[in-house]
Amino acid sequence: MFPSNDALTICFAHAAYQMQARFDARKTGIRNFQVWNYDDLQKRVGEADVVVVSGMWKNELIPAATKLKFIQSISSGMDQYSRDQLAARNVRLCSAAGVNARAVAEHAIALILAVARRLPEARDNQHKKLWRGMIGDLTQREDELGGKTMLVVGMGRIGSHLAMLGKAFGMKVVGIRQDPGKGTNGADSICAMGELLKLIPQADIVALTCALTPETTGLMSAAAFAAMKPSAMFVNVARGKVADEAALIVALQTGKIGSAAIDVTAEEPLPAASPLWTMPNVFITPHTAGETRAYEDNVIDILIENLERLGRGDQVLRNQVL
Repeated sequence: MFPSNDALTICFAHAAYQMQARFDARKTGIRNFQVWNYDDLQKRVGEADVVVVSGMWKNELIPAATKLKFIQSISSGMDQYSRDQLAARNVRLCSAAGVNARAVAEHAIALILAVARRLPEARDNQHKKLWRGMIGDLTQREDELGGKTMLVVGMGRIGSHLAMLGKAFGMKVVGIRQDPGKGTNGADSICAMGELLKLIPQADIVALTCALTPETTGLMSAAAFAAMKPSAMFVNVARGKVADEAALIVALQTGKIGSAAIDVTAEEPLPAASPLWTMPNVFITPHTAGETRAYEDNVIDILIENLERLGRGDQVLRNQVL
């Protein structure tokens, strides 16, 4: 049985997000505490009935989490949680899917615009006090988005919002999703994942917005990069491992694709030895696509709704995983 509010203890675990402060502003009266690092989480996880966490979670905590009944993930990505181990302990688990969908989609379109309009170069030139002259080579000049085709791989909340933004810029949007029968979600057309290699040659921009699952790991393969137009842009705001990073590097080095704008990498932080750091046709942001000033409050909305459902004994939770 789930504890009543006066018997409940929540642990907020994040290195930066102000979860406890934003939760306390709701004046729920529920006992809670925040830890800012893994060592403190390890020491105090046994006090908590509910843990609100994301990247700080490790499954080795489960044996010490003797009171734990519910994990509310702060992120939409769920690959860090062992569903089998949590299910064996009857611990419920929910994601934060959707809390930053708008932010991620807006970040993706910002990456696309930055590369198309050569903004990273302009910023570098600003620091050098260099006023660049006009460019005669059409292949090197700033570009516009209208009339281009964007292939969006993953048509959930993020992909559907990106599709809407793409169409606002006059692009044709082709969506790919596991189940095309669920609808276009704003794309001009929708296809199954199995059609990726057939569709890639048509795209000026290939944007990954899908979840990382066993099926999508390495989805953007060497063959997929080889099928892209030499002028095409690769954009990844999903997870680094959805793409074969070694194949991406080769494709960029050999001119098989035109450019890449990525917010995620296979290993994070990106190792200093990675060639991606210094490639002139690559723009990198440090997994910040989902950052938004509204993040904490958006997660707490889901948390409070799920606490109410758990208190009533509901079997179905919002963004339920377990």
